[in-house]
Amino acid sequence: MQFSEFLNVLRTRWKLIAACVVLAVLAATALTLLTTPVYEARARIYLSAEGRGGDAARSTGSVFVLTSDDLDTYVSILNTPAVLGPLRKELGLATGHPINVSAEVTGSTSILNITARSSDPKEAAAVANEVGPQLGAVAGEFSTLLKSSGQKVVSTPIQPASAPSRPVSPDPVRNIGLGLLAGLVLGIGLAFIRHALDTKVRGEEDIRAHSDAPMLAALPLDRSSTTGLVSVEDDPHGRHAEAIRRLRTNLMFVDVTTGRHSFVVTSAMPGEGKTTTAANLALAMADSGRRTLLVDADLRNPSVARTLGMEGSVGLTTVLLGEAEVRDVIQPWGSHGMDVLPAGPVPPNPSELLGSAPMEELLRSLVGTYDFVLIDSPPVVPVIDAVVIERLTGGLLMVVATDRTRKKDLAAALRQLDTVGARVSGFARNFVASKAEGGYRYGYHAYEQEVERETRRARKTKTRSRT
Repeated sequence: MQFSEFLNVLRTRWKLIAACVVLAVLAATALTLLTTPVYEARARIYLSAEGRGGDAARSTGSVFVLTSDDLDTYVSILNTPAVLGPLRKELGLATGHPINVSAEVTGSTSILNITARSSDPKEAAAVANEVGPQLGAVAGEFSTLLKSSGQKVVSTPIQPASAPSRPVSPDPVRNIGLGLLAGLVLGIGLAFIRHALDTKVRGEEDIRAHSDAPMLAALPLDRSSTTGLVSVEDDPHGRHAEAIRRLRTNLMFVDVTTGRHSFVVTSAMPGEGKTTTAANLALAMADSGRRTLLVDADLRNPSVARTLGMEGSVGLTTVLLGEAEVRDVIQPWGSHGMDVLPAGPVPPNPSELLGSAPMEELLRSLVGTYDFVLIDSPPVVPVIDAVVIERLTGGLLMVVATDRTRKKDLAAALRQLDTVGARVSGFARNFVASKAEGGYRYGYHAYEQEVERETRRARKTKTRSRT
């Protein structure tokens, strides 16, 4: 995976990552608040053995040095009932009251570091300070030499414990930091799992993974629109109409490389908006002053006439069967000078009709008559019709429905086209959820309209001069 793809996954799945981070931080915060605080108190004591009774030396209180084995023994018996029982009694704690205390020897000296933990800071300090005397009181019972010589262990405090002001557990900063890190790792992991398991086309990168053809437009999905399907006519200043005009402009650049002035508009599967895109694109072409014809070549499920609200009982099928002249079935539509050739009756052999010599001759004649011809065809994956039509035109525009088209269907469609040598001229991503367009594009559209009006005036003037 390239770094750009990694960044794209993070960008497209940022909501999932953010949700995981928020949930993990909230869980860490809740756990911190619900956890009983633990306070820790520390004390340092010095243990020594003192003689008592007997000879003159011991009567003077001579001090005897404890061995390391003695100290290890005292540390081992620290959490036994022999020490904890008297400790509870001395501190006035109930029998069985939990006491968390530990000790460690400082190097080769007779100094012990005592650590006591409790939910009560005062109790933690009291335990740490009282452990030394209680340990010394019973230490002689666990040393044969001390017991036989009548010696006792004395605990001398070096650094008494004081009640802590802040708990050592839980640590809010650490817990929230760990929650943030865990949420980030979990979110990124889930993002890449979702990316790997995602079967739908979400953006340009999913298309570029299968084709290097240019992205000609991103047609927005505007759920707030109350207009009809033909946005160029019903809402000429809307976001969808603006995107259609950009598609028109980019398609004209592609047409420069072919010079055949005709394109077939198709998609991988049904329901991706190819017919609506073809109708709006044809209207935008006519709006720019070009004499444009929209042909419904989807002879299996014709929908151009239904989309535009026009009569579709006669059309392309009628002409191919020789039952009518093409000029008699072509219908003008709208106020922009666009002509439409409906599909006509549904034939039993659509592929044969579309691949016939009459179809090739008809299309050649229409391209010679019109400035631009757009052909709405069936989807590529279910039937072969679009492939048959593509060889008669100047190129193929593939409409891909964002969040609807499946990656495997798009890949299958491109494989079918590649098998017969057909090449996609460009892609139009449909149903793209986007924010409202900025003022710059609306300003550009106003300028573009003015140029188009001047072009139409010039053509009308030239026509009048010829007549």
